[in-house]
Amino acid sequence: MKQKTGKYLKEDKMSITRSFAISIFVIMFLIPLVYAQDLSGYRNYNLGMTLAAVAAQADMKVSEARLISERPAVIQELEWRPENSYNSSAQADPVSVIRFVFYSDELYRILVSYNHDRTNGLTNDDLIESISVKYRTPTNPAETIRIYSSSYLYSQDEQIIARWENSQYSYNLFRSSYQSTPGMLIFSKRLEPLAQAAIVEANRLDAQEAPQREIDRKRKRDEENYAAGQKVRPVNKANFRP
Repeated sequence: MKQKTGKYLKEDKMSITRSFAISIFVIMFLIPLVYAQDLSGYRNYNLGMTLAAVAAQADMKVSEARLISERPAVIQELEWRPENSYNSSAQADPVSVIRFVFYSDELYRILVSYNHDRTNGLTNDDLIESISVKYRTPTNPAETIRIYSSSYLYSQDEQIIARWENSQYSYNLFRSSYQSTPGMLIFSKRLEPLAQAAIVEANRLDAQEAPQREIDRKRKRDEENYAAGQKVRPVNKANFRP
């Protein structure tokens, strides 16, 4: 086997050095993109967290969560406001309220409403520019997205201003139709359809059982009224004068 001459050895070293330099460049280029595309949560809250974990992070109690429905799956909502925070910078927070929604104890939806006074004057381009620093260039789909109230009895379709997404998560910037204040809806693409199907089924069951519930409520009310009447009957009978 022939030994390589100094010329070929030098060329091999140059090739290895060049390959190494290219590899380093690619790694250094990709690292910020990996972080920039991290759409798994908002601030310190990650989609998939439990209610207990989110409550602890937000300095709240689990008992403060609202029960939206409990069948066929448990849907809960926890509402956080900056004024309830112990953080001294809360007064400057542009967020007005964050609603964390859980499906079977997994955070699947984050609805962020921004403060009118602290976002007043900001254009859509201003908002997109600021958010894109972290999440890169968005798309601008000509779509609406449904925003639910806490009770899920009311919903509103809002026009999407910009969207940042990957295969797992979706960030949707919009403006409220009522106050023109910006908001952000973040959700897990895996859990969102499961939760929505559960909510639809819960509403169907509620509507189906509504007549019987009304009958049961009336029966209970009648029984309570009868019991109360029997309790005071002897006194009222003794004191009654025609």
